[in-house]
Amino acid sequence: MQTAAEMSLTGPTGQVYALAVASELLFAATQAGRILAWRFSAATNCFEPAASLDGHKLAVVSLIVGGMRLYSASMDKTIRVWDLATLQCIQTLSDHTDVVMSVLCWDQFLLSCSLDQTIKVWAATESGNLEVTYTHKEDQGALALSGMPDAQSKPVLLCSLNDNTVRLYDLPSFSDRGRLFSKKEIRAIQMGPGGLFFTGDGTGELKVWQWVDLAQT
Repeated sequence: MQTAAEMSLTGPTGQVYALAVASELLFAATQAGRILAWRFSAATNCFEPAASLDGHKLAVVSLIVGGMRLYSASMDKTIRVWDLATLQCIQTLSDHTDVVMSVLCWDQFLLSCSLDQTIKVWAATESGNLEVTYTHKEDQGALALSGMPDAQSKPVLLCSLNDNTVRLYDLPSFSDRGRLFSKKEIRAIQMGPGGLFFTGDGTGELKVWQWVDLAQT
């Protein structure tokens, strides 16, 4: 950061729904369905336009980087897989039947959730393409995914639903760990240090949560 320096990136038209960073690349998911990419230049100390990743027919609402791939989820009910080296789409995933709201990389898997009331787990085949290996059904539309270790360092998936709750599941079993309640839909879940995580809901309320090791209480 530079004091008294202002940096503004031009390009997006309409709302920007998500951002992702991969090495020196910055990606912005737009309402128009494009993913705009900028590359940081050390010579000019600023971001310069690198590419426009086109293919989605409706707004892109979630981005995640895993390995050498960028994954984008869209209102057009698809997930696209982009090669970070070439910035080309190498696969389109179309198993969801409604808006894909969120994508998450966990271990060697990709997880996605949708308003079709499912969470899908994707894994690479021998050919390198992703296929669904498990579908977890919810009774509400799923809005956002996040993951973190619990107090015993076991992986836990957090999934917010449009009934104003967040469901917690052990991974990879999807065993129920309980739920969190809110006044409105939770659209933002962010992990923090020391077992902390944060949620933000439709009322503007932010909550801070922390895992507690019951064995030590």
